[in-house]
Amino acid sequence: MAKHQDPGLRSVHRALADPMRIRLLECLWGQPQSARELAEWAGMAPARLYYHLAQLEQAGLIEIAEYRRLPGGKVERVYRPRPIEPPGDEATPLEFAEFLGAMLEATRADITAASVAKEAGERREITFLRTTLRLSEADLVTLRERLLEPVSQAQELPDDGGIWTRVVVTLVDLQDRGQPTRKPINTGDHKGVSP
Repeated sequence: MAKHQDPGLRSVHRALADPMRIRLLECLWGQPQSARELAEWAGMAPARLYYHLAQLEQAGLIEIAEYRRLPGGKVERVYRPRPIEPPGDEATPLEFAEFLGAMLEATRADITAASVAKEAGERREITFLRTTLRLSEADLVTLRERLLEPVSQAQELPDDGGIWTRVVVTLVDLQDRGQPTRKPINTGDHKGVSP
């Protein structure tokens, strides 16, 4: 059995080089769909979409969510975007780099699709922010909580009538934090340092 490997960036670039594939991927972000449903949405024959779906699947951008039974005993594939899971604590620097590359490619596809839709007259908002801040440990904890809290709430209680929005948050230390700060503790007559 062949070992599954994450796609290289080249195959992802190739898959996203066609505007139709970007539109298909964008459509699947809303909900999983079959080639027949995607063809109705795109206004083309399902047979013409199979090539595009195969390219997206080969690049690791989509996967088969389920096999749906049709009348007459036939079965159709239902596709969905492939989730991108962060690597665990034991991941190598290369595994982190591959994850970051996949995440950036997915973000690029989001931005490209929104830009194309905006040019076509749709109302789309795209917000970028890249900055460097110097924060105390306490302020960094507060920032992280304030950024992640509304995201967690929206994931737990989604608004079915809301607007699908991709949120990418990255907080990266640009320097060594050094040893954790040790707090002085009062031990009666003797002042010590907590570990």
